[in-house]
Amino acid sequence: MLYFIIPVYNEELNIDELARSFKNTLPDEKKFFVFVDDCSKDGTVEKIKCSFDPIEIHIITKSVNKGPGDSFNQGFEYLLSRELSDDDLIITIEADNTSDINILKKMVNLSRMGYDLVLASPYAQGGGFEETTIWRRFLSFVANSLLRFCFDVKVLTLSSFYRIYKPSLLKCVKDKYGVIIKEHGFICMVEILIKAIRCKAEIIEVPTKLYSGKRKGKSKMKIFKTGLTYLKFLLRNRNA
Repeated sequence: MLYFIIPVYNEELNIDELARSFKNTLPDEKKFFVFVDDCSKDGTVEKIKCSFDPIEIHIITKSVNKGPGDSFNQGFEYLLSRELSDDDLIITIEADNTSDINILKKMVNLSRMGYDLVLASPYAQGGGFEETTIWRRFLSFVANSLLRFCFDVKVLTLSSFYRIYKPSLLKCVKDKYGVIIKEHGFICMVEILIKAIRCKAEIIEVPTKLYSGKRKGKSKMKIFKTGLTYLKFLLRNRNA
C-alpha cells in the first residue's frame, strides 16, 4: 500500500488537479490518502471529499493552525498507529501540484530496492526550478548550503516535502527522539532529515523539477519568516 500524507491549508483550487494526477499515476498500486487540514478558511475539506474516493481518504482536521510540521507529525502518528509493515510506503507531498508526480514510480522502485528515505531533489543533476522567482531560488540555495555545511549533510536538498519513507525509519526516529517532528514550520523537513541521518538511514535523491507555475493561489511559505526560522533552528541545533 502507498500511504500519502498531504498537509492542506486553503488548497481548494488545487485539489481537483491533485486527484486527477494521482488517479493516472501508478494505477495498479493501492493508495490511501491522509489529508491534514490546518484550519482552511475555504472549501478545501469539502473539495477533498468530492474529488477523492471516500474509502481511500482520512481527513485530520486541526482546531489550531500550527503549520506543516505539526501536520506532518500528526499524519505520521496516525499511520504508525495502524501498524504498517515495511512493504508499505509513506509518501509526503505538497497539495499544490508543484511536485512532479511523473517521478513517483521511480521513487517507489528505489524505495523497494531497500532505501529508507527517497528524496525528490531539484538540486540533483537533471533537476531544477520552473517559474520560481530568482529571489526565492537564491534564498533556498543559501539556506540549503548553510545547513549542509553546519550539519555535515551530504544530501543536496534538505527542505523538499516530496519524499518516501519506510515505516521502520519513522519508528526508529520516534524511538530515538520521542517525537518524529517537533518543529511546526517549513524547517520540519530539515529536522526529520537530520534525525533520519542520525538513525543511519539509507538515503537516495531523485532529480526533479519544481513547477511553481502549476500552483493555483498563493504560496503558503513566507520567505522572511521561514528564513528566520531556519536561522533559529541552526543556532539551537548546531552543537546537538
